[in-house]
Amino acid sequence: MAEFAPAELLSLFQRAQASFTDRVDAVGPGQWDDGALPGWTVADLVAHLVSESLWAPPLLAGEPFDLIDGRFPDETSDLLGDDPLTGWESAADGALAAFAQDRALLHTVHLQRGPTSAAEYLEELTADLTVHSWDLASATDGDTELDPALVTAALVVADRLPADGVRGLFDPPLDVPRTAPPQVRLLGRYGRRS
Repeated sequence: MAEFAPAELLSLFQRAQASFTDRVDAVGPGQWDDGALPGWTVADLVAHLVSESLWAPPLLAGEPFDLIDGRFPDETSDLLGDDPLTGWESAADGALAAFAQDRALLHTVHLQRGPTSAAEYLEELTADLTVHSWDLASATDGDTELDPALVTAALVVADRLPADGVRGLFDPPLDVPRTAPPQVRLLGRYGRRS
C-alpha cells in the first residue's frame, strides 16, 4: 500500500519526470547509440520510459494489460521519433495527466502480474524514473546526483522487492551496508554500483 498521501505521490512523480527530462535534454547528439545498460543503448533506455508512460493512461482508464499489449510500438526509433526529447515529453505529459485526474490513485490497474493499486503503480514508476535517471546520467557523463526526496521514495519501493531481485527486470541486489548513503543503498538494491 502507498506510504505517501496522493498529492505527495503525484508531486514526487512529477519531480521524477522532470529529473529524467533534464537528463534526456543533456544527451549529446553522438551519445544516443552509446551503451546505457546491458543490451540497451541510451536511446533504448529513453524509449523504455516513453513506452512505460504511454501505457499509463489506458491502464488508469481500466483497460487490462492484455488488451493494451501490442498497441504501442516496440522499436526504439518508433517510440522516439525524430526528436527523442519531444517524444519523451509528450508521453510523460500524457502519463502525468492520467495520474492527476480526480480519484485516479484510488483505481486498480491490471498489470501483467495482476491487479495492483494505482498508487503502488505510481510509486513503482517514480522509482523506475529515479533509477533510470542515474543510468542515463552515468551513460552520458551527466549529473548522477539524485534528488534526495526521490531516493527516499524509491527506497520504499526497493524495500518491497524480493531479496534476490526480480529476474528479468532487475539485477540481483549488491551487498551494500545499511549505513551507506541512501543513494548508494538504492542503486545497490537495483544491482547498480555507484
